[in-house]
Amino acid sequence: MPTDRPLESYAPIGDGRTVALIGLDGSVDWLPLPDLTDLPVFARLLDGETGGCLELRPSDEFRTTRRYVPDTNVLETTFLTASGTVRVTDALVSGVAGRLPWAEFARRIDGVNGEVAMEWRVHPGTSLQTAAPWIENTPQGDVVRSGETAFAVVGFDHGPRHPRVDAPTGPELAGAFTTSPGSRHLIALAATHDEPLHLPDPHNVDDGIDRTIENWRHWSSVFSYDGPWKEQVQRSALALKLLIYSPSGAIAAAATTSLPENPDGGKNWDYRHAWVRDLAYTVHSLVRFGLREETQAALSWMLRTIRDHGPELHVMYTLDGDLVPEPHEYDVTGWPGIRPVVTGNPAGDQLQLGVYGDLIAICRTYVDAGNVLDKGTARMLAGIADRTCDLWRNPDSGMWELPELRQYTSSKMGCWKALDDAVALAESGAIPGSAERWSAERDRIRLWIDENCWSEKQRAYVFYAGADELDVSVLLHAPSGFDRGERMASTIDALSDELGAGPLMYRYSGVAAEEKTFVACAFWRAEALACVGRHDEAIARVDELIALANDVGIYAEMIDADDGSAWGNTPQALSHLAFLSAAMTIRDVVPAEALRDKT
Repeated sequence: MPTDRPLESYAPIGDGRTVALIGLDGSVDWLPLPDLTDLPVFARLLDGETGGCLELRPSDEFRTTRRYVPDTNVLETTFLTASGTVRVTDALVSGVAGRLPWAEFARRIDGVNGEVAMEWRVHPGTSLQTAAPWIENTPQGDVVRSGETAFAVVGFDHGPRHPRVDAPTGPELAGAFTTSPGSRHLIALAATHDEPLHLPDPHNVDDGIDRTIENWRHWSSVFSYDGPWKEQVQRSALALKLLIYSPSGAIAAAATTSLPENPDGGKNWDYRHAWVRDLAYTVHSLVRFGLREETQAALSWMLRTIRDHGPELHVMYTLDGDLVPEPHEYDVTGWPGIRPVVTGNPAGDQLQLGVYGDLIAICRTYVDAGNVLDKGTARMLAGIADRTCDLWRNPDSGMWELPELRQYTSSKMGCWKALDDAVALAESGAIPGSAERWSAERDRIRLWIDENCWSEKQRAYVFYAGADELDVSVLLHAPSGFDRGERMASTIDALSDELGAGPLMYRYSGVAAEEKTFVACAFWRAEALACVGRHDEAIARVDELIALANDVGIYAEMIDADDGSAWGNTPQALSHLAFLSAAMTIRDVVPAEALRDKT
């Protein structure tokens, strides 16, 4: 049976290599091991029959409350039953000096009051129907193998039973125990992929949970933000941190694949890759937050990857820095019964002119923060600026990776931004090249946009040259500096009238018939409102959108405007980035007295 649990019911945790999604009932229905892009051994989210899961719950009826341990990505779920209360702390454990060389998922169970009978089950899946899991009995204990992934379950006072190898849905490990006031129990899973398997001491794992909490709190103490919605900004920054792939510094667009954008299917994509666009927005936020290590790692990874696969700039790359493969489809049901389920992505080789602006903008942000570019990067950026001059007149696929090649307005605005930043970098001596040529071509782009992409009828910048349709992505070019005047203000109103759904927004004209509202677009409107001086409206929109996050502050890609349910891959980097950018822009442009009750 397909899994029909609401996407907003999941809370993510992570360790810099992978992300687990944990349901309100304590079930882990998504966990690739040991890396985010590995085929998931636990994927009941997409394969309700053979996907696999980790379950932990009271034997009797219960209700739950949950939260993140403050300033961390460690989840704390409280189970309340008629006989007592139990607190479960879930962590993907980090090491003494950073991430562990294996994946270690730990569940600490503390008895709070009364006595509660608990049961647990570790049911490995088929890795999207590509492997048959089996249990190997070794002198060190039972080891589960699924394809090239191996894992073992350790613990203390957790009542393990003899493994079931003949269960109808595949082998499983299970157990049961009873909590009492002050009792502590532990269940942990250690995993590797095509490597030897380390079996940790469960008491060391328990200590590791505390260490992981302290590591997250240290990171949060370095994080610097003083402004409106401080608690929510901190949570979104922590959610974004989950998507930073520490082995390379790349940033995944989301932690999942194939979660649909509409009930009819078809728009199911793998977002466990690094988009240049998302990385640009992330680096911009990281610099503003004072997070130097992540900034350096992400920018260095991206520049190195682009040079390795140049000279053409690709839209996205794998987290390891390779080109993204074409989609491969798997014969599983999908969530909630909506196919296809895929890995890979078809948009990697598209021409998207706006990416040029994203890349050069990152580097300008980096230089403006007091850093210095290497000679190879400086020459590459000069070449990209020249390439922008040569290509900006061409049609492309636009920001939304559409199959129709058109003169998309936001792509032209992105080219304008690329050359505007290139001029600034050249005039500061950061890159070589002809600032005079770039400046002249930049001005030609603006004139072309004004003549071809503005509609007096709509009183708005339109989707593409000569169209009447609209596209919310043009609002990104209020904060970029392209337009913060009357035309942009009028465009906001036209977009709100045609594409608005209360505080939410659809991406572009006609798409409401194909998908739900796009969370990032709604925050882009709020930020644009702040940029054109409509401060009260901007603040009100952000307040409304904060209320639409799930119970622990997480956004997926999309929200159903009718019932508030989450759709699309989750947690979504672009959704959280759009909120972070809106909050920081509002902080910077709105008078402090108007924000006094938002801190």
